[in-house]
Amino acid sequence: MSEKVDLRIGDREMLHNQVCSVLRRAILKGDFKPGERLVQSELAEQIGVSRMPIREALRTLETDGLVTLEPHKGAVVRSLKKEDIKEIYELRSVLEPLALKKGMGYFSNWDLKTLQSHHEAMKQAKSGEEYVEWNVSFHQLLFSRCQSPRLLSFIESISRGFAQDTPQLIPGQIQKSNKEHESILKAILDDETEKAGEYLKQHIKRTGEELLESLEKRNFI
Repeated sequence: MSEKVDLRIGDREMLHNQVCSVLRRAILKGDFKPGERLVQSELAEQIGVSRMPIREALRTLETDGLVTLEPHKGAVVRSLKKEDIKEIYELRSVLEPLALKKGMGYFSNWDLKTLQSHHEAMKQAKSGEEYVEWNVSFHQLLFSRCQSPRLLSFIESISRGFAQDTPQLIPGQIQKSNKEHESILKAILDDETEKAGEYLKQHIKRTGEELLESLEKRNFI
């Protein structure tokens, strides 16, 4: 395992998604190389948690397609395929705008105010980690009022992983996202359903394209 990697994010007890996020970013940044074995005890010591959240996080990363859990060997970093990432973002760019348009009519005043407060919180975020938390909540609320359980299930199955960590992987992503979020939010507040869906679609497509470019520059794909 690479000695250069510093994964510690604090001595406090961490939530499952925080551990996943730390490991996911390290893999996507190239700190761990394809084919490298991830040792649970070493990761636990580096991050500052017990082995249990590491074990659970590695299972999630296997679902994300970032690691393979091999018998008698443990977790091994997988090679990513460009086609896989392209497919994820193509699907997201169709399904999430569809869910937003289906759910916009069910937004309450509280929902609208919450979207606005999340947007402001992202603009004022003091760290990438803080931004990611607000970004995830903002995007989840965008389609949360959709009344189609199957559609929401499809979105949940493909939206984990890359999506929430792109602000820390793409140069300038936070500034670009804030501007795009503002357009999406304005369209929602103006009750312009088609515009809101189109702005969200372009936001997702642009992010996917720049994520691919970023990973290619790191020779990760």
